[in-house]
Amino acid sequence: MNYAKKKICLSMVMRAKEERRNRFGVNSLDYDPYQKRLYTAGRDSIIRVWDTKRQTDPYLQSMEHHADWVNDIVLCCEGEYLISASNDTTVKVWNARTGFCMSTLPTHKDYVVVLAYAQHKEEVASAGLDHSIFLWDVNTLRNLTPKNNTVTTSSFSDEKDSIYSLAMDPAGSILVAGSPDKLIRMWDPRTCQPIGQLRGHTDNVRALLIRPDAQEILSGSSDGTIKLWNVGMRRCTETIRRHSEGVWTLQTNPSWTEVYSSGRDKNIFATTLRNTDDSFLIGRESNPVLKLLYVENSDGPHLWASTSGTDVKCWPINAPIRRAPRLSSHRIASHSVDSDPLCASPWTRDHSETPSEQRLLHLTVPTSVPTFIIKGGNPIVQYHICSEKRFIVTRDANNQVAIYDVLQAKIVQNLGQVDFDAVVKEREKFIYVPNWFSVDLRCGFPIIHLDSSDALSAHITLKDAGFTTPEDAADQKSYNFNPFFTVNYGQLLLQAIFESWPKAQLYSGDSTSNLTRGYVSLPDHIPIILRIKGELSPNLCFVCLCSDCRGRALARFIVRDTGLSKEQRLLCEHVPEWVTDIVVRRKPIKATKIPFCLTQDTKISNPKSKT
Repeated sequence: MNYAKKKICLSMVMRAKEERRNRFGVNSLDYDPYQKRLYTAGRDSIIRVWDTKRQTDPYLQSMEHHADWVNDIVLCCEGEYLISASNDTTVKVWNARTGFCMSTLPTHKDYVVVLAYAQHKEEVASAGLDHSIFLWDVNTLRNLTPKNNTVTTSSFSDEKDSIYSLAMDPAGSILVAGSPDKLIRMWDPRTCQPIGQLRGHTDNVRALLIRPDAQEILSGSSDGTIKLWNVGMRRCTETIRRHSEGVWTLQTNPSWTEVYSSGRDKNIFATTLRNTDDSFLIGRESNPVLKLLYVENSDGPHLWASTSGTDVKCWPINAPIRRAPRLSSHRIASHSVDSDPLCASPWTRDHSETPSEQRLLHLTVPTSVPTFIIKGGNPIVQYHICSEKRFIVTRDANNQVAIYDVLQAKIVQNLGQVDFDAVVKEREKFIYVPNWFSVDLRCGFPIIHLDSSDALSAHITLKDAGFTTPEDAADQKSYNFNPFFTVNYGQLLLQAIFESWPKAQLYSGDSTSNLTRGYVSLPDHIPIILRIKGELSPNLCFVCLCSDCRGRALARFIVRDTGLSKEQRLLCEHVPEWVTDIVVRRKPIKATKIPFCLTQDTKISNPKSKT
């Protein structure tokens, strides 16, 4: 594809070398029963692997190659391979055991939201905001390489709206998709032909499941209902109303006798499908639930739950006693009831209530507490760009305040739990520097965006920028430090990013680079992303905290990789001309100057003429 006429911007993620905790919400989960490993797909763009056999430090490894939210993941071939879908518009194929990204499929043109897996046929379907559904043969995908990633795929072109939910039966005989138009569309994946529609929801269809024999479908919607559909009759046979807000995720047990649901209202319910009035509350999360995952092990059935928060919890499925005998007053006194509602249980109460009162109790008092919690980190939730346009003040979800140096892409000062506004006020200076970057927090880290229109607009003296002669310089005299020498922020940062790129080393350097040598360097683990600015269409369900940075990702690399031979083709193909002008050709940057002249205002009287 020719990107010459596209406007390409550059993004830099300021983060630690190893992020062992989820730094933002977790969109999806999958489990390897053979290795007892849990996989989490994070909004911080990272897929993490956890050892569920140990509660102390369960982190195993990170799988990093996506440039935006990872929306869904699927383990294939008995856990050997993993397929992922992301807001960066790509589907990626991974070796799940090693964490290596084997290939990238750039077929989608917008956010890829959801995946569906036909286990018996080893087929995966992907869908998203580009109104498209693609069907992939996993056995073909596993043979792809980064250089040979051309693959033929089947597509379903009858979709009229964005797709937020997708499901296939294990045999791959039926595929269903849910959309904001309130419809559930059905296809035959073998012919890619539509076979019907299901109507009944009054809002976006956010979750879908198909019974293993393909006879029934379960759907969850933003209208707060769960519907059970008969595929043969093409009609709804049951409507379950348990949630006060949208239902975003569904799971069933293997026998298809119970459905587990959650969503915006944070409640996790279990409902018997033979009698949908028979429900109980498993637990209540502290944030809206994005994904439930049913897992059975030696301890019994459990639900892993991920939310828009950073913690991932495991809830045992403990059904309450339906007809318990009346407890004597002596026995009641011998039981201690925890005041924490998450620890309260109907087992410890006097079960002399009427059936309707017992039902209300089962729907309001959780029957479980989490037995395993994977603790997450604290995302950055607020920032302020300081006056000199080099430092930014941030506050995380735990009210920890820190100061980042954009030119070094790292935290230079941790201030602890102090007043954010007071720190901002304290750092204000009487100085004007043009805005040369923008910031967004959509992945839980500060992401710096450089655009050709303003990245080179900030000229400032070394003194005002906060530069001083490095104390550890080998030859202090060689720096010839002049505090009033003017530098360009964007130029300094771009040269630091591509310092190891062979093309950038062909030039010996100019006076500016010599004067600032040793001042600007980046940690070699910092991710850099090149994207086409503004190519993706806005969407209300995927809120970006900085609208300027929307665009399809072309390439992701880390700073140290710019010197590797395997990255040279990628960099030569995608680094935009406005960047190569600075780091390769070293073209001088002209400061914008506006000519003007002063004239006397005749309306102002001359004070000397007055007596």
